Amino acid sequence: MAIIAISKYPEMRSTNIADLRNRLTRYLKEVRAGEEIVVCDRQRPIARIVPFTVDDADDAALVASGLMRKGSGVLPPSFWKARRAPVTRQAAAAAVRADRDEH
Repeated sequence: MAIIAISKYPEMRSTNIADLRNRLTRYLKEVRAGEEIVVCDRQRPIARIVPFTVDDADDAALVASGLMRKGSGVLPPSFWKARRAPVTRQAAAAAVRADRDEH
C-alpha cells in the first residue's frame, strides 16, 4: 500500500524543527533564492520562512492613514552608543511581578 501525502503548500518546501536547526544555512540560501520554507512541529505547520521584501505600498498606506511617519535623515552614531539607565535584577523582577499581579 502506498501512502500519498498531500501538502497544503505544494509549491513550498517543508522541514521539521530539528532539520531546520541542523541545516539552517542551507535553508536560508534557498530563501535568499526566492524559495519559501514551511516549518513543521510534529507534522503541523507552525511557521513559514519567506524572502524579505520591501513593500512600499504597505508603508504608503500607513503614512496615508497617519499611523506612520517616514524618517528623514540618518541617526547619528552616538544614538547607538547611548547608555541606558541601569536596572537592578531586583527592580526588574519586582516590575514583572507587579505586571503579572495586574492581570
